[in-house]
Amino acid sequence: MARSDANARAVRAARAARGLLPGSPPQDGGRTSDRLARLINEARPEQPSVIRELGLGALQVWQTMLARRGGRGREPVPATILFTDLVGFSTWALGAGDDQVLRLLSEVNAVTESVISARGGSVVKYLGDGTMAVFLDGTEAIEAAHEAICAVSALTIDSYRPQLRAGLHTGTPRAVGDDFIGVDVNIAARVADAAGPGELFASDATLNNADAERYHRRKRRFKAKGVPSDLVVYAVVPRYEQ
Repeated sequence: MARSDANARAVRAARAARGLLPGSPPQDGGRTSDRLARLINEARPEQPSVIRELGLGALQVWQTMLARRGGRGREPVPATILFTDLVGFSTWALGAGDDQVLRLLSEVNAVTESVISARGGSVVKYLGDGTMAVFLDGTEAIEAAHEAICAVSALTIDSYRPQLRAGLHTGTPRAVGDDFIGVDVNIAARVADAAGPGELFASDATLNNADAERYHRRKRRFKAKGVPSDLVVYAVVPRYEQ
């Protein structure tokens, strides 16, 4: 093992492979991985070693992964955020039983995701009886929200017809891994909470980012904790040609 570790050809190959890895060699900094790299370098530095090269390469990849992970969330991402949830779901679920509840949620999630994907959006996560999604286009977000409400209202589980409500807000949330966080996410959730069964509420920020002429809109009274007092919210229904 010692002879293999010190083999000149193997050392050159390991060093060349490390040069192809993402990121830069660990520096003499204050991070734990930097201190570990220093210890590896100080272990018999006069002796070429394949293990040393592989160890330093592993630290280099690790630091690159941490940097990329830590970088997410630093830059805001322009997006329209959609929240949906089922109105009256908890009351119905108490008497429906687990099998029916799971069946309903499966069908609701399936039709909602299908509509969102077809309109260019992306489901971020499912929230029990609701969904969070993001769109780059405000018009597509409004269309998707309305279509999801209609699609869910067409479902029937043992004579029970679920009613979806939805809320939209456009802003600059921060991407953290596969999730989004920030004030604009909270605003979108509050807008959705204010809607009634079968209603779609959208902030003025979303309508400003959409083709407003395509929608009937009615200003609604809106006040929620943690939301700017000057935020204007509308009940929105798409206009359809006869």
